Amino acid sequence: MDSCQSDYPAQRKLVAALLDSRRYPHPARAVRLIETHISWVLLAGRYAYKIKKALDLGFLDFTTLEARRFYCAEEIRLNRRLAPKIYLDVISIGGNPETPELGAQPSIEYAVRMRRFSSARQMDRLLARGKILPRHLDSLAATLARFHGGLPAAEAGSAFGSAAAIHASTLQNFEQLRPLLRQPADLEAVAALRRATEVAYAACEKRFGERRAQGCVRECHGDLHLGNIALIGDEPIPFDGIEFNSALRWIDVMDEAAFTVMDLLHRKRPEFAYRFLNAYLEATGDYGGVSVLRFYVAYRAAVRAKVSAIRASQPGMSKRDAADALAACRSYLELGEAYLARHRPALIITHGLPGSGKTTFAQAALERLQAIRIRSDVERKRLFGLAPSADSRSSLGSGIYGADATRRTYARLRELARELLMAGFPAIVDAAFLKQEERKQFRELAHDLAVPFAIASVQASEATLRARIVQRRIEANDASEAGIAVLERLQAAQEPMLPQEFDCTVEFVNEEESNGGVADAPGWRELNRMLGYEG
Repeated sequence: MDSCQSDYPAQRKLVAALLDSRRYPHPARAVRLIETHISWVLLAGRYAYKIKKALDLGFLDFTTLEARRFYCAEEIRLNRRLAPKIYLDVISIGGNPETPELGAQPSIEYAVRMRRFSSARQMDRLLARGKILPRHLDSLAATLARFHGGLPAAEAGSAFGSAAAIHASTLQNFEQLRPLLRQPADLEAVAALRRATEVAYAACEKRFGERRAQGCVRECHGDLHLGNIALIGDEPIPFDGIEFNSALRWIDVMDEAAFTVMDLLHRKRPEFAYRFLNAYLEATGDYGGVSVLRFYVAYRAAVRAKVSAIRASQPGMSKRDAADALAACRSYLELGEAYLARHRPALIITHGLPGSGKTTFAQAALERLQAIRIRSDVERKRLFGLAPSADSRSSLGSGIYGADATRRTYARLRELARELLMAGFPAIVDAAFLKQEERKQFRELAHDLAVPFAIASVQASEATLRARIVQRRIEANDASEAGIAVLERLQAAQEPMLPQEFDCTVEFVNEEESNGGVADAPGWRELNRMLGYEG
């Protein structure tokens, strides 16, 4: 390997020379440059070439040519896991900074070569144009759940993901961020977030160790904000994962998911943030991770604040771009502190027959209330090692729908709800709750934890119930296995509401014309009142 090094000024000359389309061994009508705080990306024809800046920023060190070659290779290895069609190879750049030659030796620089896609397909840009749909968030959550599920856990002797490592990384953010800011208000915002983060860390310290022991620390993407996800063929494809610092990608899987949640919150789309989060939790079953979610959202906000501050202070930035970067830094700091302070635990249970639209209601409610939903149909199957869409081949009253299985299912739902409430989040338990004792147990849970409680009774006509069940059986894409026979048996077996339940019950009529109860404004206002969410 050549020992030649290329410092930052020489790299700038190199990048300027590579703006000449004649330097490329393939057609390139024009070359476009994108600059980040750590790299230059040259868009030429069908390809993109990414050159790492010869910088030492503390959390990365690209100052030697050998380091840049190594991290180019790492970028290919890591990103092919999620985007194999985008990441191609590492290209040597020979010649000299003024007259570079792609593919030549000896090497004066290296670049990651990628298959180019339109920057207009990045999810941050699509979201700003209103082009991201709910199904894209569901697909992204499913992709991330599969990716995390296929990764090996960190070795027992590794320091990755330890409480001490998390604390050190958290403090490093603030130590690197503070010198980049000068305004007293900005410095106070950093100090306020640091104080709140220290409190949150102390509350989570034990859980960090437990989750590491449970295998939750894995070699993740590490930088999963919307600007690093492209919609290709209508599928969200994460790219540009972290290669330069192994400690920043060997992280708790909930840390990874929290980055996307934070980014959606920052872009003022809380309904999408909680849709994504709930889809991820439902796919993984990692509801225990919610106990550290608040910490990680604030941590990720601090990371983006630091990145924005670095950009604002870099040479060559226009005044407008620097001002925009500084404004972004401030908004991230504000989000981090506000999210740590947001504790609004409340318990909502659904009530209704198969086909009434309980899950439709719960989906709307979790997006409106920024809540976490637990589905009985999914958790029942998870207890028995079945996928949500699997056919259990059980009839009502037997197999996974037997009395003991049902008791176990509701006990599991109660356990999960308790965890969510203690973590400070609203919890929605999506189940039939047709028996008085089942409802009573959850009302008592809310009472024990001193949190608001509400029953969302979802109703639909007989014709609608039957039509939905038939359609659901035809489509075979839902966790529920209830057929018409089950509906009839449950109609006969359901127990009426008790007088003491009326005061905490809100009825939602879920016929097709009511848009799944979402348009029922009086019902939502009443639910907010019961939960203490008014104003």
